[in-house]
Amino acid sequence: MSRILIIDDDEELCELVSEYLSVEGFETEEMHDGESGLKKALANNFDLITLDVMLPKMNGFDVLRELRKSSTTPVLMLTARGDDMERIVGLEIGADDYLPKPFNPRELVARIRAILRRVEQTEESRKGENEKLFVDDVELQTAARSAIRNGDDLNLTSVEFDLLAALLREAGTIIKKEDLSRNVLDRDISPFDRSLDMHISNLRKKLDNDRIKTIRSVGYIYTVI
Repeated sequence: MSRILIIDDDEELCELVSEYLSVEGFETEEMHDGESGLKKALANNFDLITLDVMLPKMNGFDVLRELRKSSTTPVLMLTARGDDMERIVGLEIGADDYLPKPFNPRELVARIRAILRRVEQTEESRKGENEKLFVDDVELQTAARSAIRNGDDLNLTSVEFDLLAALLREAGTIIKKEDLSRNVLDRDISPFDRSLDMHISNLRKKLDNDRIKTIRSVGYIYTVI
């Protein structure tokens, strides 16, 4: 049974989400402020954390920054609907995905299951054969989850690593956004879902080159020299 930590100051919402997740087979715990939520996250072994941005004592961004110093536990950020900046910041500092409030509980469960599947696949790949990808000045090793450019570690998030691996495997070939979303985010893309674009934008910044090109209305391509 996967253990989910819910960090949100809306106690009524926490109770409803906990009940729904319990029915879906998850074990849940709730914390209602940033400081206690961070302590609970660091002191216990959770499979995933849902983290609200607006929290008393310590906001969700600061919680995530502190958490990422020592933990790779997947985090699903809960953001204000229509606030793109919150989503961008959350993804930049290490969130695995985001979900705008208010949300449908079924969508929450779907996002949680997608993240957990991705983590499970990552663990399986680490135990399996180490795939090595070399494209120009970038080197990836899948078992070690290592991404290096010109000798420097790129410090990629889990999603960014999987995106880069998918692009490098098909370097020089256009990959449709729909395929990237299914294979990396484990869900079909929707017209208003910008998470894939944000992850690609963050990946471009860390690569510090212009190799990832956007093919308008189609997808992306990692160009080679």
